[in-house]
This record gives sequence, structure tokens and C-alpha cells, in this order.
Amino acid sequence: MIVYQTLRLLFVFIFSVFFRWDVQGRENIPEEGPFIMCANHFSLWDGPLLGSLTPRFTRFMAKEELFSTPVLAAVLKLIKVFPVKRHSADRRAIRTALEALKAGHGLGIFPEGTRSPDGELLPPHAGVALIAVKSEAPVVPIGIVGPYRLFQPVRVRIGTPLKFPEYYGVKVKSEQLAEIAQQIMQEIARLRSS
Repeated sequence: MIVYQTLRLLFVFIFSVFFRWDVQGRENIPEEGPFIMCANHFSLWDGPLLGSLTPRFTRFMAKEELFSTPVLAAVLKLIKVFPVKRHSADRRAIRTALEALKAGHGLGIFPEGTRSPDGELLPPHAGVALIAVKSEAPVVPIGIVGPYRLFQPVRVRIGTPLKFPEYYGVKVKSEQLAEIAQQIMQEIARLRSS
């Protein structure tokens, strides 16, 4: 994971110096065991920012279109980013996510599934809820408030981990998954306004 940690340190420098990030709640990211970081998504900077918040190795989902560029695909694979098909139930991506969590790693997900064009929150996809319930890993909600402009602070608020024990080990209906995903987004919305 030398490449991952090297890139992380580079981005920590960038966010500290050029974007002057204002981060609160780092203590809410578990120091051991699996965890799922869930944040709102409005910029290409969001992924590197999430990965910079903790020294713990964290795997990320990224839209499969990013893997069509050979050089970018090679870098993403080096740091163990894996593709997801955004407009379908991508079982392979879900299986990879669950394997990462079972190995005790972190997982970074943007529940909206795509970047918001105006920064307003989009409806969440149920996939994040399915992964949270099947893995039983705590969900760490994160609210990001930009913009990513040079020398203007980016505000990052990390919330208390969410757990959904009433759904662990049982068959969960699609309506329940939608409710869980909505709960996560509501907490992200609250953090953005705090």
C-alpha cells in the first residue's frame, strides 16, 4: 500500500495548504475494524478528500467509465479502487465491497451514485444500505461543503457512526433498504448544515 499512502500524503498536503480544509469529527472514524464512509458528492475532489481523512486503508467504488482511460485505470487499480455500474444492481461491485469490509478495511461510498451538478443532495441509491446491512459495518456519515476553490476553506463534518442492528441477519425488503439509505442521507444533510 505504498502507492496508496504516498498519494494520501500528497492529497493531505493539497487539502491542508491549497483548500484549507476545516475538518471536525475525525474521532468518529473507527481506529480498527471495518467501516463505511458515506459522503455527499459534488466534485472530483471528493474521493481524494475522503481517502485523506484517515491513515487507514480505504477502498473506493468508482463509476466504471473511469476505467476506460488506460493510464487512469492503472492508477485506480494500483490503489484498489474498483468499478461499479451505476445504473444497475452491480452484484460484482457489491461482492467486492463486502470482501473489503470482511477483511477489516474501510470502504468509501457516495450514496447519490453520481456528482450533484448544483451541490444540492440527490436521492440515495439503496446499494449503500444493502452493503451496510450485509456487512454489519458502521456507517460514518460525512458532510462536505465546498466549493473547492484555492485558499477558500472546504468544510468537512464527520458524524457519529450509524448502525442498523434490527436489520442484521434477516431478509430486508427493498422499502426498508430505501429507508436506511434515506436515513444516511438525512444525517449527511444535517452535517452539511452544522
